[in-house]
Amino acid sequence: MQDRSGVRTMSLTRVVLASGRTTELAEVRFTSTYQGLDGYPCKPFNDRVIGSLLSGAERSFPTVPVHLVPPPREYPHLYPGAYGPVELLPPVACVGSFRSTALHPARDPVLARSALTIVWFQRTTRIPHECDAEASLRGVDWERLARDHEVRAGP
Repeated sequence: MQDRSGVRTMSLTRVVLASGRTTELAEVRFTSTYQGLDGYPCKPFNDRVIGSLLSGAERSFPTVPVHLVPPPREYPHLYPGAYGPVELLPPVACVGSFRSTALHPARDPVLARSALTIVWFQRTTRIPHECDAEASLRGVDWERLARDHEVRAGP
């Protein structure tokens, strides 16, 4: 694949945001939302799952901003337990490292890129692609959330 500057890039896929910006998904991690659940899914447990994903993403990508796409929460009509009603998140938790062209057009398109780590939830382990990604993921406000950085050669 090539970006607008003609530089060859390697990514898993591209995701086109609602704004029209093309982003490259360089790394993605899928986990089961409810792995290790002992009890039932409820708001306190789900908030801990989300917090753990965010702090893990911040540790894994310390120089890049991290953004949570707020997950949909479902409340099936089940008897509430000691911690409140049953609350379900989508079954797949995702952490993705995204890159795109620089936010500031005056920056050198070969030496500068923008980056954002995104945490989101989805129903399958399908890698998002082009315009076929979840609407909530495509709706990320890249210009407000991402940060420019200089491209480094080598590992």
